[in-house]
Amino acid sequence: MKEADQRITAIGRRKEARARVWLVAGGNGKVVVNGFPLDKYFLRETDRIIIVQPLVLTNNMEKFDVVANLCGGGLTGQAGALRLGISRALVSVDPQFKDILRKQGFLTRDPRAKERKKYGQKGARKRFQWTKR
Repeated sequence: MKEADQRITAIGRRKEARARVWLVAGGNGKVVVNGFPLDKYFLRETDRIIIVQPLVLTNNMEKFDVVANLCGGGLTGQAGALRLGISRALVSVDPQFKDILRKQGFLTRDPRAKERKKYGQKGARKRFQWTKR
């Protein structure tokens, strides 16, 4: 990585959530999400574990600070989007991380999203109750 490229940018998506991620070189592992520390924004421990997985796997937890801007979706979707964004940014830093992160599935964008409601039905799959009359 060149000295001029101190900040690496990437985008991650999951369901309706979008995460813009900046990796700042020379940090101490601090993660800031929408201006809040990681443990203040994501209250669930599982969400926090999901987010730092790419950094722990590549042994970069103490080398970078993560600054993220999240919007849309719920907290779990935002956590998945943030993990994808961090993974993509790490691949930009060092292409050798691609194989490691790909094997764990961190570079795969999860395509599952909410199914739309259909006309003539109560929801995406649920129908109105049938009566004989």
